[in-house]
Amino acid sequence: MAISKQDLIDFVVLEARLLDAKRYEEWNALFTDDAVYWVPLVPDQDDGINHTSHLYEDKLLRELRIERLKSPRAFSQQPPSRAHHLLQTPTVETFDEAGNRYVVRSEFHYTESQGDAMQFYVGTCFHHLTQQGGALKMTLKRVNLLNCDAALPAVQLFI
Repeated sequence: MAISKQDLIDFVVLEARLLDAKRYEEWNALFTDDAVYWVPLVPDQDDGINHTSHLYEDKLLRELRIERLKSPRAFSQQPPSRAHHLLQTPTVETFDEAGNRYVVRSEFHYTESQGDAMQFYVGTCFHHLTQQGGALKMTLKRVNLLNCDAALPAVQLFI
């Protein structure tokens, strides 16, 4: 299947909508089995293995968090959190059809609400994509928060 730049942009928009709708299993299925969801701790951080990160989640950690979010006994989700992603039009940074490697950049405002409290995050997201089994999949979702080096409260959901 040939991939277009619009397919890549549509993927990023769909991914945000799945998160806002709390369709976490469908969202997690957008990742390859070895993919990582990463929120670096400092600007221009090289990797999440040798440095501390806000989040560095592989498939198992994402699945554990999804199960916790679904549990009616999760104390941190009383009352349940809600999220809203506001995206600037995503741009395709890398379009390597021969190498089956694509990178899409999107600037965002993310709001998380729980009870009377609201948290706001601003940043840039990089979706590293590949085609696998006829579908686009994320090999990495990197979320660069504008104030990543600040003391931030716990993010309950997924940015």
